[in-house]
Amino acid sequence: MFRLSKFLTVFCVVALTLALLSGCGNQGDTPPASPEGQAEAEEIKIGTIGPLTGDVATYGISTKNGVEIAVDQVNENGGINGKKVVLISEDTRGDQTEAANAASKLIERDKVVAIVGGVISAETMTAGPIANDAGVVMISSSSTAQGVPEIGDYIFRNCLSDEVQAVQLAEFAATELGLKRFAIMFTNNDYGLSLKNAFEGKAKEIAEVVGIETYNDGEKDFRAQLTKLKGANPDALYIAGYYTEAAKIAQQAKEQGLEVQLLGADGFYSPVLIELGGGAVDGAVFTAGFFTDDPSENAQNFVKAYMEKFNEEPDMFAAQAYDAAMILLTALKNTDGQGGEALQQAMLNTKDFPGITGVTSFTEVGDAIKDIIILKVENGKFVKIR
Repeated sequence: MFRLSKFLTVFCVVALTLALLSGCGNQGDTPPASPEGQAEAEEIKIGTIGPLTGDVATYGISTKNGVEIAVDQVNENGGINGKKVVLISEDTRGDQTEAANAASKLIERDKVVAIVGGVISAETMTAGPIANDAGVVMISSSSTAQGVPEIGDYIFRNCLSDEVQAVQLAEFAATELGLKRFAIMFTNNDYGLSLKNAFEGKAKEIAEVVGIETYNDGEKDFRAQLTKLKGANPDALYIAGYYTEAAKIAQQAKEQGLEVQLLGADGFYSPVLIELGGGAVDGAVFTAGFFTDDPSENAQNFVKAYMEKFNEEPDMFAAQAYDAAMILLTALKNTDGQGGEALQQAMLNTKDFPGITGVTSFTEVGDAIKDIIILKVENGKFVKIR
């Protein structure tokens, strides 16, 4: 009994000594990372928020697709300094509350370093403050309402404001098209009101505004508004809204014999405008930030990559989203994938970025500095007239 106890004591001392020596031998070494931890360390997460379902889903889907092309190309070329970029997309259904929830999820649960979005202005106005308060960079490729960059230091956009679009189109319509009597219909949201105010202000300076009517997103019957406007005898109708309602307005205007030049903003730029409006939208003139038939090599390479992946031509929303993502990913390369203030400063320092939607720089508040183009519907196709 004594010998066994002594043997066990010696054995335990030896075992303990070996264990201590083994532990000392590993001092200073980094413990092997778990597969999950290793994957996280090799990834950089960015998000998108926008309508993937609902009445304006085509905008959100195009935006998401454009970002995907940019992420694919960056990952194919080594990612962000060797780290893979992972894209997480959230559906807002075009709803402000959903946009806020989507931004919160991406920031708090998914831990993204940046967000491309929102798509429509109302989304960005709601989600932007959440991202800004969290110190997460957000860049919108299509939120054109006044006040978007002023949300905060971390909010950017690479599309032209409603004010710039509306003012330049009013000038073009009056001086180049010779129009003098303008009627306006606008959707009752941030986007529509911003466009309406800017267009009305400029049109009153250089011509005459003879009538203004409003409507809501999703509305289908515009005959009452059009009857009032017809009585004012306009020669042009500026529709400050999206393609779905614009197509219906154009059809009902034609049915009522209201012969006017249709004018609009970038909310018109979707193939669905022509699909829904048919001949009623032929001749419509509107502002845009991209033209699919742009002959530049970079633009056509993007169009080719987009068609190969999604089997359709990209629209302006896809192109602007691609540029927004490329600007963001370039800034992330400059910060070695770091978000927060470092990324915000890298974004602010972006100068003359050679995007497919034009050369882009940012103002001191993160607003885009770039040129605008004007498109027209001719024989069921979009053509560039400026």
